Amino acid sequence: MPVPPPSDPLRFAYWVPNVSGGLVTSTVEQRTDWGYDCNRELAVLAENNGFDYALTQVRYMAGYGAEYQHESTSFSLALLLATQRLKIIAAVHPGLWHPGVLAKLGATADHLSNGRFAVNVVSGWFKGEFTALGEPWLEHDERYRRAEEFITALRTIWTEDHVELAGDFYRVRDFSLKPKPLNTPERPHPEIFQGGNSTAARAMAGRVSDWYFSNGKDFDGVTEQINDVRAFPDRAGRTPPKFGLNGLQAGQSTADGKGMWQDSSFEDLVQYNDGFRTGLIGTPEQIAERIVAYKRLGVDLFLLGFLHYHEEVEYFGNRVLPLVRELEAREPVSGPVTTRV
Repeated sequence: MPVPPPSDPLRFAYWVPNVSGGLVTSTVEQRTDWGYDCNRELAVLAENNGFDYALTQVRYMAGYGAEYQHESTSFSLALLLATQRLKIIAAVHPGLWHPGVLAKLGATADHLSNGRFAVNVVSGWFKGEFTALGEPWLEHDERYRRAEEFITALRTIWTEDHVELAGDFYRVRDFSLKPKPLNTPERPHPEIFQGGNSTAARAMAGRVSDWYFSNGKDFDGVTEQINDVRAFPDRAGRTPPKFGLNGLQAGQSTADGKGMWQDSSFEDLVQYNDGFRTGLIGTPEQIAERIVAYKRLGVDLFLLGFLHYHEEVEYFGNRVLPLVRELEAREPVSGPVTTRV
């Protein structure tokens, strides 16, 4: 069923290149460096060019060329301390973190950054990282069940005292976190993101997450996902999550064909996580029009990747984002969806 367009301005995030190999599979020489100095400059550039969020990637071992990786939570904190307004989303793996330990780190990072810390809970897609560290590799839907329990524990610890939880994966006994993260009018605790295209991912997002990241999808795919995700909160009695487009983790092991990379073509995989499926390629005018068309379908945030980050982040902020804001200003506050560009 169609959804009314969001009334809030679209938000924009970028993938932090904190791993080697870049975001685009290409033989074109890249000028983006995965080190801290380059990323510090990029974070300042991004917040000065209209970006709201940055998402640090989580890698513990090499995968598809990512031979070197900086750890996501510590890298996120460094970027938070280098910026003034940019929110940083640290990707984390349940199974390699305990929610109470992450809650403590997140509360500290939130205070140090005046409420700009967020997390992206990655249910797990790279088996080798878990087995190399001696951790069990769970079946696909079990990984999402663990992630849902992780998010439930994390949110409860961030918002309540004397927490008691007895789950299948995590147990908490009379635990009170002090200080807790900042509670602001914008958010009662650090925002919790998650990704994934599978049925298990969609159900989890509807039940417990603040944001759902879709891996790259066209108009029809986005509409189908949004409608699916928003059906779960109706049954759970909670507000639906906000919707971000591009996305995260793999779901190749799903049985119903809805997981990440299940139906990808070679062209889709030039930018991992099916980033090119959104079709944001063309003139600034064409890209802005397509972005706003996605907003009409219910997209709240775009997660963007680039080849040459410094030049292209600045170009996007100067040439594309002003056009997006002009088009948004002309949009009706509510009404039926008009779907195609």
